[in-house]
Amino acid sequence: MKTVEIYVGGVCHGNPGDGGWAAILRMGRHEKVLSGAEARTTLNRMELQALTGVLRVLIEPCAVSVHASSRFLADGFARWSGLWTARGWSSISTRPVHNAELWHGLIGRAQTHVLTFARGDGPEMARALDLAREAAGAR
Repeated sequence: MKTVEIYVGGVCHGNPGDGGWAAILRMGRHEKVLSGAEARTTLNRMELQALTGVLRVLIEPCAVSVHASSRFLADGFARWSGLWTARGWSSISTRPVHNAELWHGLIGRAQTHVLTFARGDGPEMARALDLAREAAGAR
């Protein structure tokens, strides 16, 4: 199984507001940069879009090390998604889970990969966030 290291970042100017996401993928000496933007969105949605965008371009099962600046993706994926599924995709307060369609897509795409999560920091994380800001500004 190939190993991929990714740095994902999302930004949002307002909540909701104009948002952007970016991901830097590294496999050995190869690098790919992805980014996108949405109007009237949220930071959490942009972070989900970043990770989903990465998984969309992987063409074979990989061990994926995800570096993100917040715990949102790791907690949602590893801790909360099982609880949401058991509750019929309702939160503990019985409200529908925000961005459920993105979580479903992410979980579906992740099934062929092995994901681990790490706290993102350092120059690569800063670069991913800068790229996300650029994408948001291009809206």
